[in-house]
Amino acid sequence: MFWQLFISGAAMGCVYGLIALGFVLVYRATEVVNFAQGEFMMLGAFVAFSFTSYAHTPFWLTVVLTLGIMGVFGMLLDRVVMRFLSGEPVFSLIIFTIGLSLFMRSIAGMIWSTDTYAVRSPIGDGVVRFGSLAVAHSDLLVMAMTGILVLLLYLFFRFTDLGIAMKATSQNHFAAYLMGINVERIFSVVWALSAMVAAVAGMLLAPILFLHKDMGFIGLKAFPAAVLGGFGSIPGAVVGGLIIGISENLAGGFLPLWVKDIFAYLVLLAVLIVRPEGLFGIQERKKV
Repeated sequence: MFWQLFISGAAMGCVYGLIALGFVLVYRATEVVNFAQGEFMMLGAFVAFSFTSYAHTPFWLTVVLTLGIMGVFGMLLDRVVMRFLSGEPVFSLIIFTIGLSLFMRSIAGMIWSTDTYAVRSPIGDGVVRFGSLAVAHSDLLVMAMTGILVLLLYLFFRFTDLGIAMKATSQNHFAAYLMGINVERIFSVVWALSAMVAAVAGMLLAPILFLHKDMGFIGLKAFPAAVLGGFGSIPGAVVGGLIIGISENLAGGFLPLWVKDIFAYLVLLAVLIVRPEGLFGIQERKKV
């Protein structure tokens, strides 16, 4: 039972980690905490669902189209809205992203209704058995796709000019501008990349749980994962997501069921008491 809960929790933790990646990407580049990241995931899942259910497009074409649409959405959001909020107090930006999440949830309810939809996994609903351990195909897909996406992001930030420019911008906006980097373009790319990563999380999550306009609330579990890993660390976001997913699933299996809903925050508090900057965070010191 332990390993069964561990595997299913790891799959859910991968989804948390992908959503947390969106938090981290936006925060590192723009210093904005995007509390609408969960709704980005919801929107991406509904866009993919619309292609497969109404247009009957093949799975991989659906993935490409969904990522393209979400990338354009993230870029337009930055250029049309976020660019004009640059320089505003942090509190104002947080309130805006919370309002954006409520707006997106309402629009999703108007377009796709408030019904709950069941989504089939592209690789079927079967299981793979390892002795007495049964692992669902959907869980294996989630873990495999998370690993591939993290590897692609690592290669992107390590070996491409755009990725290196994004890393430089995240470290110092003004210095990056002096070096000839188009900082505003980088911001747009970051928002686009964040929306695309969230869309991948939504497409992976929908077959496991459900598809509903309120599924973005899962982003509230991904936020502790981002903080736990060290808000600003890409590897930390994935590790934090795995810790949250596995620990809450084990808590739901061996402790009273109500503990599962709050266990992520209990783990977060316990870690931050010992290491306030998170597991992979860097402690910054300022001279006065």
